Amino acid sequence: MVPGMGHCRGGEGTDTFDPVAPLDAWVTAGKAPAEIPASHLTKGVVDKSRPLCPYPEVAKYKGTGDTNSAASFSCEAK
Repeated sequence: MVPGMGHCRGGEGTDTFDPVAPLDAWVTAGKAPAEIPASHLTKGVVDKSRPLCPYPEVAKYKGTGDTNSAASFSCEAK
């Protein structure tokens, strides 16, 4: 599940991401994704990004940096 994303897409969450490439790398190279980069667009422009984390981890703000940038978040245990 993607926080803030609607049933299949939309909503206030980061609903734009490529789920296929990380899964392909996992299957073909045995490398499980540590996170999947995702973004939210408004009128075609990215206005925020977050890492999508493997369960049970969640994206937590590091305490500094832009709160709309994935670089300011890390995947951590809940």
